[in-house]
Amino acid sequence: MCIVEIDEKGRITLPNELRKILKLGKVLLVNAGDHVILVPVPENPLQVLNGALNIGNPFNEIREEAERLLEKETC
Repeated sequence: MCIVEIDEKGRITLPNELRKILKLGKVLLVNAGDHVILVPVPENPLQVLNGALNIGNPFNEIREEAERLLEKETC
């Protein structure tokens, strides 16, 4: 546990040791009433779900297909 200060712009700096241990890139801030929770966001959120559903196709293939369909609809 560590105490950090909030600067005049509302920013905090997490200690380097903590960032290295948690491998933080992006985090989700959750307002939990009287405190805030930092939840690490994976670089590729779909990768976390890989294998969680029995859908037959890898998530990367589904994502690529969804991107192709979106591209067709927007062009």
